[in-house]
Amino acid sequence: MIKAAFFDIDGTLLSFTTHRVSAGTIRAFDRLHRAGVRTFLSTGRPEVLIPKMPVSFEAKITMNGGLVFTSNEVLLSNPIPNDELQSWLDIAKDKHLCTMIFTKNNMFLAQPNEVGIKLRNQLEFEMPPVVELDSLRKETAYQIIAIMPGEMDNTVGKMLPHCRLPRWHPYFTDIVAFDNSKARGMEAICQHYGILQEETIAFGDGANDIEMLEWAGIGIAMGNADEGVKKHANMVTTDVDNEGIENAVNEIMK
Repeated sequence: MIKAAFFDIDGTLLSFTTHRVSAGTIRAFDRLHRAGVRTFLSTGRPEVLIPKMPVSFEAKITMNGGLVFTSNEVLLSNPIPNDELQSWLDIAKDKHLCTMIFTKNNMFLAQPNEVGIKLRNQLEFEMPPVVELDSLRKETAYQIIAIMPGEMDNTVGKMLPHCRLPRWHPYFTDIVAFDNSKARGMEAICQHYGILQEETIAFGDGANDIEMLEWAGIGIAMGNADEGVKKHANMVTTDVDNEGIENAVNEIMK
C-alpha cells in the first residue's frame, strides 16, 4: 500500500516549456490525497526558489537533502563543511566562475556571466542578489551551484573530498555535502511520519533524483529523463508535457 509520494520540481512537477503544473498532475494529487497518500516535495532548490504551485506538500526536502522540514519543524540540517566552501570559492575566484550559494533563508550570486543568466532564464527564478565573491566566505552554505562545464567535475570533486557534485544540467553542477541526497531526506521524512520505505513512490527526471528513485518502493522516471536516469527507476512514465505523473498514478492505483 502506498502511503507517501515524493516529487521533484524541474522537469517533473514543472514543465521546462510551460513552467506550470499541469491539470493532470493536479488531478493525480487529488487522487493520491483521496486515497490517504501523503505528498512531499523533493528538490535541489532552496525554499526561497520554490514557486507557488496548485498542489500541497506536508514536508519538503530542499537543496538535495541538505535541509528537510515540515511547516513547524526541521527534520534534517547538514550544510557544506566550511573549509570546502572556502576551497570552492578559491576555485571560483581563480577560474572566474559564476557561482550561486544557497543558505538556509537566502541565495546569493557572485561573478555573474552569460551562462548564469541563461540558467536563471530557463528555470524562471528571480535573480539573486549579486555580491562580491569574498563576502560569501562568512555564509553557512547548504548548496552551491557551480556554473562550469562537465569536464571540470572530476577535478573539482577531488578538491572537495567531503562534497559530491550531482550534475543534472549541462550548464552547471550542484555541490552538496557528501552524505546529502534526496534519499536521505526521504528517510528522515519517513521516520518522522512512521512510513515504511516500501510504502513510498517517487517521481524524478534528473541525475540528482537517482538516489531517490532507487530508495523509493517504486521509483518512477519521467519520460523526459535521460536514459542514465531511467535505468535506475522501477518504471518509466510519459514526459512532463504529456501528463507523466497522472499516467503513472493511474497505473499504480488501478
